[in-house]
Amino acid sequence: MILLDTDHLSVLVDRRHFRHTRLQERIRDSIDQDLAIPIVSAEEQLRGWLAQIHRLHDFSKQVPAYGRLAQLIDFLSRWQVIPFVPLAADQCRLIRRQGVRIGSQDLKIAAIAIINDALLLSANLRDFRQVPELMVESWLD
Repeated sequence: MILLDTDHLSVLVDRRHFRHTRLQERIRDSIDQDLAIPIVSAEEQLRGWLAQIHRLHDFSKQVPAYGRLAQLIDFLSRWQVIPFVPLAADQCRLIRRQGVRIGSQDLKIAAIAIINDALLLSANLRDFRQVPELMVESWLD
């Protein structure tokens, strides 16, 4: 299984991103075609668009943001979203006891990847490489 961190998800959703085509090709050419999104990555994406909409008080300026939110929801509806389950919460506590100091959202994403024996695609290698047992690569190069 391959899971997309929020940064890879952002590139894949945004067809205008300069790395979109390259990432799409790498995913298409991957031997492992069991691809999914951790619920935490979906949460981060949704929160981002909702926050932007909330900041825009002019209704006309909200239109493009709502369009991007709708695009994200459509995209997510076509993907398997991996839940944050009690075993992942236990894994978070274990990682913390091992002395790993990364943000709580990244911690939850790492835990989801570990309990699902998944490769995590993330550009945040500096933080995620601190997590024992986590398989992580960046495909945004």
